[in-house]
Amino acid sequence: MPASSGSPGQGRIVPDPQKVFINCPLDDDYAATLDALVFATVCCGFIPCSSLDSGTVARPRMDRILDGLSGAKYSLHDLSRCRGEGDERLARFNMPLELGIAMALRHQSAGRNHDWAVLVPEGHLYARFVSDLAGYDPLRYDGRPESAIPNVMRWLTTRPDAVPLSVSPRDVRGSLPEFYKHRRGLEEAWEGEVPWDRLIEGALTVARQGGLID
Repeated sequence: MPASSGSPGQGRIVPDPQKVFINCPLDDDYAATLDALVFATVCCGFIPCSSLDSGTVARPRMDRILDGLSGAKYSLHDLSRCRGEGDERLARFNMPLELGIAMALRHQSAGRNHDWAVLVPEGHLYARFVSDLAGYDPLRYDGRPESAIPNVMRWLTTRPDAVPLSVSPRDVRGSLPEFYKHRRGLEEAWEGEVPWDRLIEGALTVARQGGLID
């Protein structure tokens, strides 16, 4: 766990160079993509984290998000839901909000250097509603969970804290169905939502069994 001198406002959390905070929709429609991101991150030798990982429901979600982002050196932000949805055509802007926090962390103090990446579906108009992002190169995918894996792995494996890999995106995609199967077993065992640490343990188990990590 990253070292900390206290809660927000009491001291600065030291970011863990092996942690990747995943900022994405947390709903059933996105679940398969989240699983793909978690599995790819584990297979790259990093530890996925999110606002769900503490399980501390007595604290506001924004506090948990701030701690999660501050405690991770890296973060991945999916902006796919920033478009009109439902009868009222409302867009979700939680993900851009958290991306803004990550960008601020990068420039907050010398030596911190929080590193982030944006994930968007092909053809997404993110640059029109967040024009300040037009100068950055997002990681693209075609909307299918498995299609997000190659670019996410390319980004993670080129980070300064990456470990040498002997696996490819094709290898990871090949084991993804087994992780989905394992996830369904966990959901049955827990009768619904799986605790975050159990999900990560499951990803590690499947990756080891598939020979993707040591």
